[in-house]
Amino acid sequence: MKQYIWTCSAYPNFTYNNELILSMLTNIKLKQGYLLGKMANLGFINDDITFLKILTEDILKSSEIEGLKLDTEQVRSSIAKRLGLNFGGDVYIERNVDGIVDMMLDATQNYNKKITKKRLCGWQNSMFPNGYSGLTKIVTGKYRDDKNGVMQVVSGAIGHETVHYEAPPAELLNKEMSALIDYINNETKTDNVIKAGIVHLWFVIIHPFEDGNGRIARALTDMMLARSENSPKRFYSMSSQIKQERKSYYKMLEITQKGSVDITEWLKWFLTNLEISIDNSDSLLNNVFEKSNFWKVNRNVIFNERQKKILDKLFDDFEGNLTTTKWAKICGCSQDTATRDIQDLINKNILEKIGQAKSTHYVIKE
Repeated sequence: MKQYIWTCSAYPNFTYNNELILSMLTNIKLKQGYLLGKMANLGFINDDITFLKILTEDILKSSEIEGLKLDTEQVRSSIAKRLGLNFGGDVYIERNVDGIVDMMLDATQNYNKKITKKRLCGWQNSMFPNGYSGLTKIVTGKYRDDKNGVMQVVSGAIGHETVHYEAPPAELLNKEMSALIDYINNETKTDNVIKAGIVHLWFVIIHPFEDGNGRIARALTDMMLARSENSPKRFYSMSSQIKQERKSYYKMLEITQKGSVDITEWLKWFLTNLEISIDNSDSLLNNVFEKSNFWKVNRNVIFNERQKKILDKLFDDFEGNLTTTKWAKICGCSQDTATRDIQDLINKNILEKIGQAKSTHYVIKE
């Protein structure tokens, strides 16, 4: 067997350059505090809208890191319903989407609740309600048993796979996970932001489940970040940043998993990208302000449900240009109805027409 971090005699006593990591931590703590203070001044409604948007983004991107694309409307609606927010709409939600949302909300809303084997197994089970990952039957609701071979992270075509990592064998999982769970639950001198990076790495090293390990690792990261801020609501998405840096994320994990217990480079990567994710929250907050201001200015304007749906989308995640064809498809209505809806908004000075003939599209009027 190759040399992996979990085979080192000092594992899991991780070490790192304390001076370097603490200098990075100081800047992050300042930015966390500034962002929380900024949100505290926005008011309850804006706070909820922003949190809904961030959590939706976090869940979508965490799944996309694994190559899984969830339906945005289903995720948003599931979150809204569970939080009692009137932003979700009447949308059919698949069981696995509800399960992923349940896991993320349990991690962030119950961030001070102790982690247990039962809780973690419940998270994993909720992501695979039918016991299948794609077309493959998997072990759910308990640690992997390795009956189909050792747990490996591989890439490449069948017969030409590259093994990037091999996890500890199944017989070590209870011992390995007990140590990690104790570390998560017990108070230490280590700041929770740094613990978030350590917990993320440690869980991925162990890889205790047959599937879903990456998403659970990121849920635990969000939980530790919530503890660091003592708040169930975060207004930045670490998963979105990891998705942006997906290749370097996997590369850094592979290098660290094949290295020694000195995890300085991993923590540097983690903290650098955490800071970027906090910085990137500004653009998202500006979007929320614009949306909130729009509905405040137009609170007395009468809109039908189709118009409300499209206007909300234009502020959130609309792809490409708004045309009558897209309007009809999104709203499930005829082209004529879409044209009447759009013309009504133009008459109300809400939308304006851009371009001619085939290039015709519509934007919110400034």
